[in-house]
Order: sequence, then structure tokens, then C-alpha cells
Amino acid sequence: MAPGNASNGGGGGRVASQLRKGVLEYCVLALLRQRPLCGVELMEQLSAGHVMATTQGTIYPLLSRLRRDALVDSQLRESPAGPPRRYYSLTDSGHVALEAFAAYWPDFRDTVDHFLAEPLESSKENS
Repeated sequence: MAPGNASNGGGGGRVASQLRKGVLEYCVLALLRQRPLCGVELMEQLSAGHVMATTQGTIYPLLSRLRRDALVDSQLRESPAGPPRRYYSLTDSGHVALEAFAAYWPDFRDTVDHFLAEPLESSKENS
């Protein structure tokens, strides 16, 4: 399966990376819906669901982009241990973006599930 190299031996790899990339920002927005969080807290919560685990090299550029896009806001807060931390919170635009994603996601998920469950016509013919 050369084009796109979609087959990767079942270990997740490229498939997991591409799926995570597509939904990570909305998972971050969903986490921020409850209360402001700092980057470390976001990474911990994302890691609780192992398929969404991410690194500082991914989360902080994502948070910067979300700030530029006015989906999140941030403020520095003193930390009991160490330097002040930047806490991120959802803006009104962030709530709207999250609601739009949440409304679209079930149809998207169901469509993908349908394609995965139903054998493709060309696969049946080639069998």
C-alpha cells in the first residue's frame, strides 16, 4: 500500500498521528470548557486517554495558534512552586468552534464507521 503509506503494521504510528492531529485542537478546547488550565495540566489530561498523549513540542505551538485565532485567551498566574504559569481559557469564539465540531462529529464518526464496516465494492470483486 504505497500511496500515503496508510499501512503501518498496526502499531498506530502514522495513522494515530494523523487522527490525533485532526482532533487535538478540539480535545484541548473541550478540556478548557470546564476551567482554565496550564499547558502541563492539558498534557496530563490528554495523556489520560493514551491515544491523545502529546508533547510540549506539540501542545504549546497549538495553544499559541489557538490564541492567535482568538479561540483561547491566556493569563499568567503565580505558581506555588516555580515561575508563574500561563493558564488558558476558552473564549466565546472557542465555545462556538467547539459547538460546531461537536455538532459535526457524530455524522463524521458514523460515516467513517460505515466505510470501515462495509466492504468496498472493488474489494469484493477482487476477492
